Amino acid sequence: MGTRQRLITTASELLAEDGVGAVTLRGIAKAAGVSHGAPLRHFSGRAELLSAVATQGFTELLDRRTRLPDGTPRERLSAACHSYVDFALRNPAMFELMFRRDLIDPDEPALAAVSSAVFDEFAALVAAVGGHRTDPRLVAASLWAALHGLAQLWLWGGLAGASFVPSPEAALAVTLDAYLG
Repeated sequence: MGTRQRLITTASELLAEDGVGAVTLRGIAKAAGVSHGAPLRHFSGRAELLSAVATQGFTELLDRRTRLPDGTPRERLSAACHSYVDFALRNPAMFELMFRRDLIDPDEPALAAVSSAVFDEFAALVAAVGGHRTDPRLVAASLWAALHGLAQLWLWGGLAGASFVPSPEAALAVTLDAYLG
């Protein structure tokens, strides 16, 4: 493995172990066993390195779409929604990083391509269900926002003090019923 890939792999490991705040260029270099200046020989800065890490997260999310079970369009969309929330709950630091525009460069070509592909695949699943009174891409964006919000509420304890705290599965079921009827 070359130094560039080792830096990305090390950053991913630090992210998973210690969260977004732990992923500094100096910390990555130390953990990777390279000089503190090595990251800047392979990346223009922290944002480019973190964008490479976020690209891996979006790639994993895209790969999950290729493993959806056979079934009706509604069943496939439901499985994709469950997969999205599952990804977030199992990879909280990666999930956070993927959407932290203050830490990544969303215009980095590889990141932009794979994040767009994830949305396009999701929108195609929504369109396949049919019966929408509006553009399926708009429905997909709204559903994605709802899924993202549900995941964040559980990850960061947003419902911890509420008088009623449903399970992630129960809230997801209600969300899917609202969107898919």
